[in-house]
Amino acid sequence: MKKSKRDLVLAWLDKARKDIAMAKMAVERGDEFADMASFHAQQAAEKALKAYLVWLGVEFPKTHLLGQLLDLIGSKDDSFENLRDGLEAITAFAVESRYPESFLPSLNDVEDAISVAEEVYEQVRRRIGSI
Repeated sequence: MKKSKRDLVLAWLDKARKDIAMAKMAVERGDEFADMASFHAQQAAEKALKAYLVWLGVEFPKTHLLGQLLDLIGSKDDSFENLRDGLEAITAFAVESRYPESFLPSLNDVEDAISVAEEVYEQVRRRIGSI
């Protein structure tokens, strides 16, 4: 059975919330888990943006490019534009953090990524209100 728009938005937001929680748990483990924390922070931001795109009724491709998702949102609502720099800074964490030959972000970078993810999540929640 196909999910309603409301249910799909809530499902995307729930996944985003869980990714934020995972990122925070990984940070608590220290430097060794910085790559995992950065991945989950990026994923949280991505899923929150996708939740908002569903809410707006805008179709989106399967992508990890947060700027591209932001461009799609901007076609209907430019209020997320203030988050562009932060989103573009964490986009690479979707892929690079998963491979052993890639860099390990600093805990500072990870904490910044989590802050961006939380801000995106909260801004989406505010925009959609209580659904």
